[in-house]
Amino acid sequence: MLVDSHCHLEYEGLVENQADVLDRARGAGVGAFLNISTKRAEWGQVVGTANAKPDVWASVGIHPHNADDHPDLTREELLEATRDPRVIGIGETGLDYYYDHSDRAEQQRLFRIHIDVARKTCLPVIIHTRDAEDDTIAILAEEMEKGAFPALIHCFTASQDFGRQVLDLGLSISLSGIVTFKNAKELQDVARSVPRERLLVETDSPFLAPVPHRGKKCEPGFVRDTAAFIAGLRGETLEKLASYTTANFYRLFSKAVA
Repeated sequence: MLVDSHCHLEYEGLVENQADVLDRARGAGVGAFLNISTKRAEWGQVVGTANAKPDVWASVGIHPHNADDHPDLTREELLEATRDPRVIGIGETGLDYYYDHSDRAEQQRLFRIHIDVARKTCLPVIIHTRDAEDDTIAILAEEMEKGAFPALIHCFTASQDFGRQVLDLGLSISLSGIVTFKNAKELQDVARSVPRERLLVETDSPFLAPVPHRGKKCEPGFVRDTAAFIAGLRGETLEKLASYTTANFYRLFSKAVA
């Protein structure tokens, strides 16, 4: 069994045929899904889907692209949203300096709020980072000194050095279909070297469809193609990689029930 540790089931391209999308993924051997939110207005729908489907879980959080739209978000509001039994993660949150859709100081403020709630709840922070490695590491290291919290870098595309730093801080790394792209040689090196107990797989669907599905809307079932590719890089069977990445998911997202 595989787990898609990061998908957006409420996004255009999936939500219109959500039941069929999930059935196709189950047929491909995907046994659980983490449905990710990116803004407060999505929380009800994301959590509602998780409450309606026993193999779907939910996160609550604010994507850095949407930070400027949430100047009034408080720790208390985010903390209250985590109390639903189907909410097992916080995010996605983090820093995106590539697009800079939101003020960087506001991105950092919300990132720290998510981390503080993770520390209080022991729910993992799901981190998006793009062109912001230095500030991401600096905030993570500073916040870890205040007290440990579980976290992972989702859709990892950063450098080997950044990977070593986040692993040293105790984080996990999740790989998406980008690792299957021909020009992703450095990322493929990262995929070979991540310790077995820190590796997860995801689709980030409906984005980033892996080879051989490039150009299509990505679906959660495509996590099988990504996992098979990573297994090949690591010299392992798909079954072996599926076994430990699934175990890693349930260990990190410990509020979920296998």
